[in-house]
Amino acid sequence: MRKAIEEYKMIEENDKIAICLSGGKDSITMLNGFKNLQRFYPKKFEIIAISINPGFEFFDTNFLNNICSNLNIPLFIEKSNAKEIVFDIRKEKNPCSLCANLRRGIINSIAIREGCNKIALGHNQDDVLETFLLNLLYTGSIGTFAPVSYMDRSKITLIRPLVYTPEKEIKRFVRKNNIEVMKKVCPMDGISKREDMKNLIISLSKDIPMLRVNLFGAIQRNIDEWKK
Repeated sequence: MRKAIEEYKMIEENDKIAICLSGGKDSITMLNGFKNLQRFYPKKFEIIAISINPGFEFFDTNFLNNICSNLNIPLFIEKSNAKEIVFDIRKEKNPCSLCANLRRGIINSIAIREGCNKIALGHNQDDVLETFLLNLLYTGSIGTFAPVSYMDRSKITLIRPLVYTPEKEIKRFVRKNNIEVMKKVCPMDGISKREDMKNLIISLSKDIPMLRVNLFGAIQRNIDEWKK
């Protein structure tokens, strides 16, 4: 995480960073990483946590409050009607994009309201690879998440400190430290196109052991595109 932060200059002096906290393994790992980094990093920065309650039954606000209370990190939870809009009203067959857009708008609003200049998202290395394949196979374009991206309209910078971190390492960290994660609440979890890409990478890796390394290396070499 620190390697990604330093290579892409994700943190500057006196930044105020809003960390997106879903309660899953990625966001909890990132939250812990920022808290520990804050203790010794040469550039001083402030952190808060933001969580969006999409309206699903199993969303546990007490769980998130306990995590942030134990780490002494301010938490802002915002209720949204994403579940109602996406699943009940529009009955989207592929709801992920719309749901993400609704969450993004709320997160940006809270970050601006709380005086943050950066938002940290918990996309890991596997997410980078899966998004690359999704774009390639479904839209015919070459691209994926940028480690750092500036949003002109909101004047907020998005950072993704886990882009170098494989999902298996995050799982190992959570397991090793006996960290509890929130029960998954989205009904699309495990049956989305992204999950198909995850399974494709697993399948191809059996015959091409260096597949992940080669894919990520190809993405890194397109460094100018990453910086856009």
